[in-house]
Amino acid sequence: MATVLALATVTACSGDAKNESTPPADVPAGLDSFYAQKPTWKGCGDDFQCTTVQVPLDYSKPSGEKVGISVIKLPAQDKSDRIGSLLTNPGGPGGSGIDFVRQAGRAFGDDLRRRFDIVGFDPRGVAASDPVRCNSGPQLDAFFATDASPDDQNETNILGEQGKAFAERCKTKAAPELPHVGTVDAARDIDILRAALGDNKLTYYGASYGTYLGAFYAEQFPKNIRALVLDGAVDPQLSSTELLTEQAKGFETALRAFAEDCVRSGGCPFGTTTDAVIASISSFLAATDKKPLPSTRGSRKVTESLAVMGIARALYVKEYWPVLRQSLIQAMQKGDGTYLLTLADEMVERKEDGSYSNQTDANMAVNCVDKPNPPDLATYGKSAAEAAKVAPRFGPFVVWGGLPCVYWPVQIKQQPKPITAKGAAPIVVIGTIRDPATPYKWSQSLAEQLSSGVLLTFDGDGHTAYLQGNSCVNEATDKYLVTTEPPKDGTTCR
Repeated sequence: MATVLALATVTACSGDAKNESTPPADVPAGLDSFYAQKPTWKGCGDDFQCTTVQVPLDYSKPSGEKVGISVIKLPAQDKSDRIGSLLTNPGGPGGSGIDFVRQAGRAFGDDLRRRFDIVGFDPRGVAASDPVRCNSGPQLDAFFATDASPDDQNETNILGEQGKAFAERCKTKAAPELPHVGTVDAARDIDILRAALGDNKLTYYGASYGTYLGAFYAEQFPKNIRALVLDGAVDPQLSSTELLTEQAKGFETALRAFAEDCVRSGGCPFGTTTDAVIASISSFLAATDKKPLPSTRGSRKVTESLAVMGIARALYVKEYWPVLRQSLIQAMQKGDGTYLLTLADEMVERKEDGSYSNQTDANMAVNCVDKPNPPDLATYGKSAAEAAKVAPRFGPFVVWGGLPCVYWPVQIKQQPKPITAKGAAPIVVIGTIRDPATPYKWSQSLAEQLSSGVLLTFDGDGHTAYLQGNSCVNEATDKYLVTTEPPKDGTTCR
């Protein structure tokens, strides 16, 4: 089981809104030394520069323990016409912003590359920034392979044991960090990063969970925003289990789109109609629940949970659909789950040697303290059962993945609420209509909640829209980031 974790006319833009022309933002009380940091940048390969910025572990005790936030930048190509820094976050929670910029920094538009430093960072608790680490490779192997579609109370209890053990290991190994890895604190870190980068106001691109982080920043620092792009939005007003259930429905939508494409392309090996393809995949998953598939990846068996995870991974990117087709042929017709297992391993950053990045541990640590959690296994099970009704293939898998939060050593009581960011400059929210991981209606909802929200829609497939090859989305986004003038609210790109 796993927590899984978005051509119409675009308004013309003119003029350049330079970061340097705006007055400096106010410094929160007691944090002067953090905001006054002048980090030393050092080359870290391939024209990238890296540094570390210090932030308080506990913002209520700024003179106490500190956390080092690791930062990377790809410097602007034209220093004479530089606007400032474009800070980015690729999502997760638990995704490495440093890896993202190393891999995708040069994919940003020419205007952005010329006029902005493209900057990434690992949020507190993630990767190179004092990472939360709770589980060994074998422990995570067992966690992910556990049957997340329990057929009886015994299987439900096994799930409960796995979730409780996960939480206990984090309590033992990372207790001091756990109260302070949530999104509220990470958003405060961003404002210190903004100041350390020398920017009077923030220019930001966030994808997936990065939209949630960006929205929390906007709520806390609305006057400090120059331009914010939130791509594949998370709806902040939903409860933890509502989010997971809606996400599962998003994967169902994406699976249907894959099935429709398979039938439309001709010679689909899984059926002659969309419903037939879905039924074949459902039957296959039910069979793996009873008899896991062998693989060539050591002695590992491909359980139903791992098969669903592999399918989910391929649905994130439309270009992976041919890979999914071949993986399902290998599994359904040849009885070999190797390709699906490879996709599942990619999803959770499992390495060839059996070790994992800290993505899963960080993901759970952030999610569990961001929202209140159900009080016990029975209550959680009811949410999973409801999810199974509306998302038969993905509902149990996605919802049960958050079970460790029931046993988490740190619990909060503050209920989710809408984010308005009153007083902020225009904020562009991008939603993809058939996004599997962040359903389109989340982007609609966030754009409506934000007092200055502007919705840009991509009528397409896959998770998020910017940098996915659609020129309409890319051009509208780039123009906004350079000039601060957003596209017309309600613009749709195809």
